[in-house]
Amino acid sequence: MNCIRHWTLLLAISMQSVFVCSQSLSEIDARRVILPNGWGITSLGEHIELGDLPLNIAVSPDRKYLAVTNNGQSKQSIQLIAVKQHKVISERQVKVAWFGLAWAKDSRTLFASAGNGNYIIQFRVKEGMLTPVDSIFLGKPWPEKISIAGIALDQHRDLLYAVTKENNSLYVVNLPEKKVINRFPLGGEGYSCLLSKDGKLLYISCWGCKKVLIYDTGKQKISDSIQVGDHPNDMLLNSKGTFLFVANANDNSVSVINTKSLKVVEVLDAALIPDAPSGSTTNSLAMSSNGKTLYIANADNNCLALFDISTPGKSKSKGFIPTGWYPTCVKIVNNTIFVANGKGFGSLPNPLGPNPLKKKQPVEFQKGVKVKEEPIQYIAGLFTGTLSILPEPGDDQLSVFSQSVYRNAPYSREKEHLQSRTANNPVPGKPGGPSPIKYIFYIIKENRTYDQVLSDIPAGNGDTTLLHFGEKVTPNQHALAQEFVLLDNFYVDGEVSADGHNWSLGAYATDYLEKNWPTYYGGRGGSYDSEGSREIANNKNGFIWNNCNRNGVSYRTYGEFTYNFKPNLKVLNEHFCPYYPGWNMDIKDTSRFNLWQRDFDSLLAIRQVPHFNTVYFPNDHTEGLKLGRPTPFAHVADNDLAVGLFVEHLSHSSIWKESVVFILEDDAQNGPDHVDAHRSTAYIAGGFVKRKYVDHTMYSTSGMLHTIELILNLPPMSQYDASAAPMWQCFSDTCNDQAFNHLSPNIDLSLRNTAMNEWQQKSEQFDLGKEDRVPDMEFNKVLWYALKGDQLPCPAPRRAAFLRITPRELDGDD
Repeated sequence: MNCIRHWTLLLAISMQSVFVCSQSLSEIDARRVILPNGWGITSLGEHIELGDLPLNIAVSPDRKYLAVTNNGQSKQSIQLIAVKQHKVISERQVKVAWFGLAWAKDSRTLFASAGNGNYIIQFRVKEGMLTPVDSIFLGKPWPEKISIAGIALDQHRDLLYAVTKENNSLYVVNLPEKKVINRFPLGGEGYSCLLSKDGKLLYISCWGCKKVLIYDTGKQKISDSIQVGDHPNDMLLNSKGTFLFVANANDNSVSVINTKSLKVVEVLDAALIPDAPSGSTTNSLAMSSNGKTLYIANADNNCLALFDISTPGKSKSKGFIPTGWYPTCVKIVNNTIFVANGKGFGSLPNPLGPNPLKKKQPVEFQKGVKVKEEPIQYIAGLFTGTLSILPEPGDDQLSVFSQSVYRNAPYSREKEHLQSRTANNPVPGKPGGPSPIKYIFYIIKENRTYDQVLSDIPAGNGDTTLLHFGEKVTPNQHALAQEFVLLDNFYVDGEVSADGHNWSLGAYATDYLEKNWPTYYGGRGGSYDSEGSREIANNKNGFIWNNCNRNGVSYRTYGEFTYNFKPNLKVLNEHFCPYYPGWNMDIKDTSRFNLWQRDFDSLLAIRQVPHFNTVYFPNDHTEGLKLGRPTPFAHVADNDLAVGLFVEHLSHSSIWKESVVFILEDDAQNGPDHVDAHRSTAYIAGGFVKRKYVDHTMYSTSGMLHTIELILNLPPMSQYDASAAPMWQCFSDTCNDQAFNHLSPNIDLSLRNTAMNEWQQKSEQFDLGKEDRVPDMEFNKVLWYALKGDQLPCPAPRRAAFLRITPRELDGDD
């Protein structure tokens, strides 16, 4: 398939109903939307708008209702949907919720997990209305570490079962008394639980221990365990209860278990290509009305995979169905497919925030006058979920749907990428090719959009009304963009730092991380589990340092994935600078540069400079207006100077001709950008990097990692870096070894915040002990008014719907 990437903006995808019967491939292709990460989505069927990050759907026993739990960063809620009418008929906003749903047999009572609230909400359903009537408490709310995930009802025994993901337990609750009567350790984070057809066994997916645990309800003990794939989550029994299907998110697979022998009889590979690396994120299961077809939701492939399971143990792949972005749950009711798309139908414009403040008159901050706040559009709360509704397809229609799914996936586009590469490009066309580049320095910074920093460069696509830190504040980054390559179409894969650092170093964020950081960022409890700090949040095969270690490439980290001068990962033992600090706003980035320079010079002197080096310069995050702390301008100028000094020092070294520097932000987070909230700054410098070149090619975090891997002869870590376009266009086949000389700052780096006002008072409340512990909506409001003053309303970041690509653009043979 000869595919052409075309990256221009278009209006948001229509939410109107689309009939699915007898659709041709060209009709489906006409609705394709390309996401900022390079993958496509295609809307099918009828659509209902849900809430922020729907994670689970429960079908009522009478098949009349669907209950949906919305578990995102912004508003959390439980919705009730009428199956026949395809309509949300009731919604209840809740303080906190996470995944767990269970119906009583009479379809009049619904239980929902309150996640880190550590209680279960009981709803009454009457005449289509949800009414909360009671709560069952397992403990005190967060910070007590319980965190309820999946729940199940055993009405024969008047019991409720709940599994948890913080204290990794199974709770047994007496329903009439609403009291915990027992608790059992699981050995890892729990996800879901499911009663056997006869009620004698409770199956538990141990998310964090690669097992399904068996709880004997009669003997009241965990009696057995079954080894399955990595990150087991959703489970499903066939109609007779003889086979249990288990989705394994990190393995792109489903384990099929014989419930009599408790043995795995086969494993279904749900990825688009057999034996693909992690990246499909298999996370939900449903069965056709006749029990012969298994539907598997692949969250990161934006599709459903279908298997003929008529003969378990001899299942056969049937094809794929395209979905919206990040499908988290699939259910089948009366031959109709219902799919919850966790991130909706694309990265849409959001013109209202982080500029939420629109004022009728100027505000005098010094007098403490309050301002009227309007709705905020923060990137973490903008993924409005959707419910896609379509009939089960016949074989002919499924064939067309399958072709559409493959066209949405860039994973197999090697031919297209190779066409973008010149014959003597220093970045090889595939791993194993020769390269004159021997040393890579990968600098990671914090949370800036393109428009915030580089929109004042005329050659780029910038909106200067959104400029925060222009050339006066960041002369060195401007010089790098203008002397080497200006990248104005670069997008980060992560939304926030919690997933952004894992994307930046591993080209993937696990289902655990994707489903948990929104709750933490919404102030509903939880922890910052990124950067190697929690095993379940780590990628299956680790990060790029693990990749280097497996393939004999020397490596070293300076601050990335370290805490209190100790590495968070075993693979970094003896491969980190012991005196280089990680996140700490009390330390200047220029001081970090001096520490790196000391270490680098000592290694260079003995010819032991590692071939891959990660360097953390975080101070462009800033501290807002905290009294006595560096101003936002001072923080960013310090960060800019550190970058300039770094490239200068390397360019005057003996290995400059063989080196390349890659620089990016771990995420763009809540900064304003007129194209998309994922668009960010990125820079490349080195002897083989083009000079004075403007590259409008769409690149991503994973594409930068793919480029690094090709140079270092490393295999891809996930489907994302395997498929992302390498940055060949940025490189020249001839070396220009002219050194880079840093520019002195135009900002006094010693400037401190002195004003005492509303924004300073908000800043005092921010916890900057770790990245993104602050409420980022509030933080960016503070930043905007600190830099722009109170006369201008703070404009919003935008989330763009990329071009719908026509079949001709997609395939030159059409």
